[in-house]
Amino acid sequence: MGFTMSLNFILLLVMVATNILSLYHLSSTVQSPKPPLPAPVPDHLIRQLNTIRATINHLTRHNPSSASATAKPSSAVPLDLILHSQIGPIASSCHNHPDLLHRYMNYTPFSTCPFDPDLQETLILNGCHPLPRRRCFSKTPSKLPSSLPLTPFPTSLPDSGVIWSKYSCKSFACLLQNNPTSFDLDAQRSSLLKYTSELDLPISQFMQLANSANSAIRIGIDIGGGTGTFAAVMKKSYNVTMLTTTMNVNAPYNEAVALRGLVPLHVPLQQRFPVFDGTMDLVRCGRAVNRWIPVSVLEFMFYDVDRVLRTGGYLWVDRFFSKAVDLEKIYGPLIGKLGYKKVKWAVANKTDPSGLKHGEVYLTALLQKPASKS
Repeated sequence: MGFTMSLNFILLLVMVATNILSLYHLSSTVQSPKPPLPAPVPDHLIRQLNTIRATINHLTRHNPSSASATAKPSSAVPLDLILHSQIGPIASSCHNHPDLLHRYMNYTPFSTCPFDPDLQETLILNGCHPLPRRRCFSKTPSKLPSSLPLTPFPTSLPDSGVIWSKYSCKSFACLLQNNPTSFDLDAQRSSLLKYTSELDLPISQFMQLANSANSAIRIGIDIGGGTGTFAAVMKKSYNVTMLTTTMNVNAPYNEAVALRGLVPLHVPLQQRFPVFDGTMDLVRCGRAVNRWIPVSVLEFMFYDVDRVLRTGGYLWVDRFFSKAVDLEKIYGPLIGKLGYKKVKWAVANKTDPSGLKHGEVYLTALLQKPASKS
């Protein structure tokens, strides 16, 4: 009897203690302020998440067993794409174009690569750069010239240095006739050496300006340099080494640069320059750099120019075109953020039909990186 009463008393104490603790918990919950609501997710992050989700879903459809780490990959996904993704980086933009990426990596390892320069250009221009490496043998011209020309302005470029099957023209003579703006090398040279308007900056005048500032010009990059004529003049007349970034859009520009004994860089405008910080004396932006480039891409490019330029180096913007109002409100301030010294800043109306229709202007600017930027 005494044991039973003691047990009942202990159970009563436990119940009372439990109720007291419950009341304390409830009162503290009521008195505590409610946590703030989470901040809304920005729209651009939602779009990025949706893109990632769509890409994952697409890749999952190609490879349904990818969720299992031990599962054998589906044959729909090229095995070399999976292998390369484990040993090397793939640009994030590649995953925005999984069908094109799969086509590019759908080949037989250790055999001849598919001849797909158009596919490569499409991927690169959409930001998929560098392209994944492939374990195959690229098709190259069978009869390259035995030596480079003694001058980067040869009378003609050898047709044997190009695989012509992807182009409507089948020779450099055809390109010269149908696209003289890009392939008349002598006319290009003349345009770089003469002064006909305030927009012109002859190479000889640029070199004089650099010499008067005791600024040596030895090496640089020509962005969107086409067939490499600017680099050719700098090499032939001033012993300056210029790298030329160019794309094979409808013509073999990279091959033309190489056949002149110059160095082509097959990279898009959004690509980080493949050179080390502070090593360039000059970066020139040719006519490929214009208002069609998204503003954010252009801003990143100019800051990459700043990265590779040494103290006292020059940024040369040659005939950048945009609407006059945009130059005043967008592009001028964007360039001004660099804090460079304005050696030349010339603006003139773009007088062709498109320029007159859209109220466009040209800008030619020569800017010098100050010591404070080093």
